[in-house]
Amino acid sequence: MDVTVAPWEIESMSQDLNYLENSQLEMLLLITGIPGFIITLAGLAGNAVVIWLLAFRMQRNAFSVYILNLAGADFICLCTHMVASIMYLVRYSKLLSKNLVPVFWIAFLTPYFASMSILTAISTERCLSVLKPIWYRCHRPKHMSSVVCGLLWVLSLLLTILKLKFCNLLSEQCDGDLNRQIDFSIVTWLVFSFVLMFGSSLVLLTRLLCGSQKIKLTRLYVTIGVTVLVFILCGLPWGITYFLLKGLLTVPEMIRFKVHVVLNVLTAVNSCANPIIYFFVGSYRHQQRHQRRSLKVILQRALQDVPEEDGRQGSPPQETLEMSGDTHVA
Repeated sequence: MDVTVAPWEIESMSQDLNYLENSQLEMLLLITGIPGFIITLAGLAGNAVVIWLLAFRMQRNAFSVYILNLAGADFICLCTHMVASIMYLVRYSKLLSKNLVPVFWIAFLTPYFASMSILTAISTERCLSVLKPIWYRCHRPKHMSSVVCGLLWVLSLLLTILKLKFCNLLSEQCDGDLNRQIDFSIVTWLVFSFVLMFGSSLVLLTRLLCGSQKIKLTRLYVTIGVTVLVFILCGLPWGITYFLLKGLLTVPEMIRFKVHVVLNVLTAVNSCANPIIYFFVGSYRHQQRHQRRSLKVILQRALQDVPEEDGRQGSPPQETLEMSGDTHVA
């Protein structure tokens, strides 16, 4: 049975390709293992800082709750990449017990599904705040962000457990029909999330650039837009390949192996990119003033939803932290 390949299974997969030259495989694993280890370390540090700031140093609002959960999902996902990188470099894969494989799968798939779902929720809620500003300000439930994130985590965990159970990883029996139904459910959710994410982002971009009622660009729009774009380019290909195109294409084993390596590196890049995005969006134009800003202020500015006046770059107002995604009506 064709089972989805995760980062920590690439080396064991290479051991099955007996007809390939071992030196070529080892070189490929080494080339990807060292950068992967460095990328993972940087991503873990960046997401840890974001989690610490949002959880303990800043007053949370509607969108910062989403960003906090997104950082948590990326942090967990990067932990599995860290284990995979260590396995590539020190050949520790033989110590990976079969009993731990489901744990690694849960730690990889659950945050992957959750991060895509949370990004979809961010884009959708931001689009709703633009299209229906009065309703959004007056009738939006106070704790909707926390409730939505909790439900998305539960749904992601449920999809992961069902996938593992019917792929003969959590049980000795494997039901082919149920496995196909679970795959269809996962594909349906991925496609639905992508369409909703892309559609809401497109609506926001259209309102920013044209239309009878233009909205002013804020740093929050830039943060959301770039984050969604990075996920589509780096994170989404993994899900498309393993859940949508799996079994539809027949490719040589060596090409398949290289595709697995590249896609897993891209997922690591996606998970560590968000803190970098927050830093650059939050610190943009401050370099011209030669002012040193704390990480807290930089993150606060990256989530700022107040348009900046031309030529004026003051500190973000304190009410930016307290608002719940307010928008501007033209």
